[in-house]
Amino acid sequence: MNIELICDADARRLDVYLADNSGLTRSHIRRLIDDGNVTVDGKVVTKASASVRADSSVSVVLPPDIPLDIAAEDIPLDIVYEDGDLAVINKPQGMTVHPANNVYTGTLVNALLYHVKDLSGINGVLRPGIVHRLDKDTSGLLVVAKNDRAHVELQRQIQSKECRRIYLALLEGNLKQDSGCVDAPIGRSHSDRKKMAVTEEGRSALTYYTVEERFGEYTLTRFELKTGRTHQIRVHAAYLGHPVVGDRTYGYAKCRFDLNGQLLHACTLSFTHPTTGESMSFDAPLPDYFERVLGVLRNKYRGRS
Repeated sequence: MNIELICDADARRLDVYLADNSGLTRSHIRRLIDDGNVTVDGKVVTKASASVRADSSVSVVLPPDIPLDIAAEDIPLDIVYEDGDLAVINKPQGMTVHPANNVYTGTLVNALLYHVKDLSGINGVLRPGIVHRLDKDTSGLLVVAKNDRAHVELQRQIQSKECRRIYLALLEGNLKQDSGCVDAPIGRSHSDRKKMAVTEEGRSALTYYTVEERFGEYTLTRFELKTGRTHQIRVHAAYLGHPVVGDRTYGYAKCRFDLNGQLLHACTLSFTHPTTGESMSFDAPLPDYFERVLGVLRNKYRGRS
């Protein structure tokens, strides 16, 4: 299978351009480039740092899938929808999406290999079917591709902002505005490379937010992603001065509620089916632990403005 692209931007590094437009991971792209599987305007390019210009034709040859060597595990999985091209999963808090950093069991991928027999191979043996991700301690909806064609089309929709991803989060403090937009680039933190931060040299990141409910010292907020940067909502919420409740990485070390992670839930996912062209939208209710906290706050602030 080939991926064919026409560059619509000014000069950029080849690996960066492909990472933003192909649905492939940066490491996978570099392997493909090293192996001579990427051409620009018909010429094989073997340097990831090579430049591509507007109107350049970029072609990526995807080698045949290699057998997966990650073990299938009978882990309970909330499959919201499934057909021959894709599956929509409601991921629980605490589950890592794919194997990484020497974690090779208990992930969503291990569960998918057991429950969903066919998965796209674009992202290699460690990330079969994974079109986009959620943080380990973020719950909610994500779509998984069951073949490469569906994977490429779903990733295209995410990159072109045709796919809608809406989240609910409980934030620390009282947001001043009822709605707004955070347009601030995100990159690696200068002080801690394991964290992300708003930084001038980061990649563009755009997040819209709307207040759903106020509890004096907390604010239930709806977020919609227009880009998909690592930890985007968590970083932008902290940038606003109102980190997500329970987020010990970007927020407060102590939390008044007994939580195992941040109160951030991917509640709505909408996209166009890659084969039928049908508009599809899915909703996932808030997890019980999230509702429990909201119940406590509603009882406390009942009747207050």
